[in-house]
Amino acid sequence: MKTLNKKPMLDLIFDHLLNKGSITNVEAQALYRCRALPRRIADLKELGVPISSVLKKDATGQRYARYELNTEEL
Repeated sequence: MKTLNKKPMLDLIFDHLLNKGSITNVEAQALYRCRALPRRIADLKELGVPISSVLKKDATGQRYARYELNTEEL
């Protein structure tokens, strides 16, 4: 069986954090079709990647988390 995505999701999310500095669930879904970003963030944290989450509100008042890479701790 062929895989459509040759790069594992964890690598895609980590590369995004390295290049952009942060990511939200909506961004992960739109860019990488990742439906379990909190789980991938937890996996990265277990591997020792320093990531913090910041709760924000959008224009409609909906709360969301933005996950940020702490580059000083790398």
